[in-house]
Amino acid sequence: MENTPHHINSISALHKLLGLPKPLHPLVSLIRNCDVKTVKETFPANLLLHFYKISFMEDVRGKIKYGQGHYDFEEGGMVFVAPDQVLAAPDDSDAYDGFNLFIHPDFFQTYPLAAKIKKYHFFSYASNEALHLSDKEKKTMLSVFKIIGEELEERIDDFSQDVVISQIELLLNYSNRFYKRQFNTRKTANHDVLSKLENILDSYFESDKAVTDGLPTVQYLSDQLHLSPHYLSDLLRTLTGMNTQQHIHQKLIEKAKTSLSTTNRSIAEIAYNLGFGYPQSFNKFFKSKTNQSPVEFRQSFH
Repeated sequence: MENTPHHINSISALHKLLGLPKPLHPLVSLIRNCDVKTVKETFPANLLLHFYKISFMEDVRGKIKYGQGHYDFEEGGMVFVAPDQVLAAPDDSDAYDGFNLFIHPDFFQTYPLAAKIKKYHFFSYASNEALHLSDKEKKTMLSVFKIIGEELEERIDDFSQDVVISQIELLLNYSNRFYKRQFNTRKTANHDVLSKLENILDSYFESDKAVTDGLPTVQYLSDQLHLSPHYLSDLLRTLTGMNTQQHIHQKLIEKAKTSLSTTNRSIAEIAYNLGFGYPQSFNKFFKSKTNQSPVEFRQSFH
């Protein structure tokens, strides 16, 4: 039972666990790491928070575990965690400087952000996919965090929720922009991911994997590349304008066209070798992508 996560249902319960006074607002809190007073021996090994966590980290001195992996970066940056994700406590209580913004989903329940927040894919990014900020970007983010902190500390009134939610949305929009910049500025490493993706897909179709396991999935490619599905798709979209699923489809059409134009295999055999369960599914897929049936495409070569 040692690894059973300790559930935290409220911001107040989190404050109590961290040895902090009651939160200024029951549904949102900005906690500075240096203010946390916990006893390492009594702190749970794993936590499961039922609210969002946005962390700003500086001077990281170890690996911060998240789910089954680690965030491993020394210069610091930002980490985004959706509700109901298992978090493991760092080995040291002072593993990093910075602060954490905790937001209960009920805080923006009646606001458009309640639906929109699911579109920010970085809440589902996995280990080693943190947002690394430039000095200028850090200043921008810190200015937004400062407004949120001041609003919570100084003037909780009828307008506070509107102001804080608008700042949270601003923070998320900046994060989207800065992640896109990160994808672009790491193009050498990212093109290496693209090259590996192509090799994995080629190997998949050249082996018997398509026959035994069916069509390749986004999850399969993500696992092979040790990236989360959303991170991989966002990275590919920045590089090529296509997400992971579209890359799979492009490769399927490429392999299908090669077989149709250079071999005498039947349509059913080609469909089977590509991982389609039924020739009709292959026919429908091929026509939707090329505006030709496989038979029509093959005839154009004779």
